[in-house]
Amino acid sequence: MLTGCNPKEKPQSVNFNDTVELSRQEPSQIPVLNVCIGSMVTPEEGFQYYKRLLDYIGKKLVRKINFIDKNTYAEVNALLKNKSVDIAFVCGGPYIDGYQEFGLELLVAPVVNGKPLYYSYFIVHRDSKIINLGQLRGKSFAFVDPLSNTGKLMPTYILQEEFQETPDTFFKEYLYTYDHDNSIKAVAHRMVDGAAVDSLVWDYMDKKGGRHTKDTKVIKVSPPCGIPPVVARPGLGVELKSKIKDIFLNMHQEKEGKDILDGMHMDKFIQVDDSHYDSIRKIRAELKK
Repeated sequence: MLTGCNPKEKPQSVNFNDTVELSRQEPSQIPVLNVCIGSMVTPEEGFQYYKRLLDYIGKKLVRKINFIDKNTYAEVNALLKNKSVDIAFVCGGPYIDGYQEFGLELLVAPVVNGKPLYYSYFIVHRDSKIINLGQLRGKSFAFVDPLSNTGKLMPTYILQEEFQETPDTFFKEYLYTYDHDNSIKAVAHRMVDGAAVDSLVWDYMDKKGGRHTKDTKVIKVSPPCGIPPVVARPGLGVELKSKIKDIFLNMHQEKEGKDILDGMHMDKFIQVDDSHYDSIRKIRAELKK
């Protein structure tokens, strides 16, 4: 430009007959699927497989996966309700709440050890002299989340059925850790005397040789409950829901999908009916009495 403006030099002319028209390219508009993992059937160390699972789903759908992370089940349900999240991995209790409140829809549920079921484990430190639930009376205790099935609802129900007491009357004090991993670690490090945790998470950590499960022991196992499902927000397109469901249901038949499932210690995903979670509804009804 400076050369062209220099009065001592003659600017060169431009021949517009030699120009080439460039094709106009619009930025790629890849559709987005908003996904939230509010409940995991693995500890945090297994999150890498959830990431691989989301990448797998995105590749199959030819969509960008927008991962949204939240700490509490209530937050996840709020996002599903206002349609900020399309699908989510949730606990059985929050699914029931969402189903009743705003029509949350079931997609699929995982199968672990041949069954779409799981349990609440009552755990204490391995060196603790506590060997049964009654001996936790007057002790400190860790729950996971106020809406967690295995981490709050089921243990509260068991206290009522076996001792006609509530957590407030039974324990000296209790707290919420908002993560099954954290509850296990709290017991392992003697921060609390006991905790109620997801059997799937504890078993996963134990099979992996985790030091925190080695420092804890299970003193009671609850009755079985419907395993945490994958859900869809109300209003999600029928065709898109069908595609997502097919990906989950068939991934165990492909090598990449099976590798992901093996890493999560899952057999496969299956379609379950809403009645699969009636046992949780029954527990809630008993607690309300």
